[in-house]
Amino acid sequence: MRGLGRLIALLVAVWFACWAPAGARAAGAELSALEVQRADDGLTIGYAVSFELPRGAEEALAKSVPLYFVAEAEVFRDRWYWRDKRIASASRIWRIVYQPLTSNYRVTFAGISQSYATRAEAFAAIRRGVNWKVAELSQLEEGARHYVEFSFRLDTSLLPRPMQIGIGTQPDWALAVERTQRFD
Repeated sequence: MRGLGRLIALLVAVWFACWAPAGARAAGAELSALEVQRADDGLTIGYAVSFELPRGAEEALAKSVPLYFVAEAEVFRDRWYWRDKRIASASRIWRIVYQPLTSNYRVTFAGISQSYATRAEAFAAIRRGVNWKVAELSQLEEGARHYVEFSFRLDTSLLPRPMQIGIGTQPDWALAVERTQRFD
């Protein structure tokens, strides 16, 4: 009898996972492109992230709560005798907020703000990165093996303090993608 109950519970879980409506599933991010290149002035990264904003974050943005997105890259050198050595790290932070008086979305990056008429245009500005310099050429050792750990996420730690209470464990605010890529 116990085995039958477990089997039914498993079948129900599989049915919900496969047939649940798209809106009921947890939102996630997908890294559709990641290119690591050695250039004349250093190591550069190009990336493209596709995602749908989680429902909770979408509701907060509609109420003019600023959202913060963070892209981070860390460059490591392989070592056989100890933990791999981190030789460089870089991060980018975007702030996006809806302004109801003008019905615009404002994206701020590195102290520069740009207004967009639609939400799609505003998010298109943060979904791609091209020629992002993450390390100097002098930091990379010739003949050594290196790799990059890249991550892109919705950073809830930068939200206003009253909103941070309790959202750390809610799947409505989970939006992150990570990838490791080797290069020579």
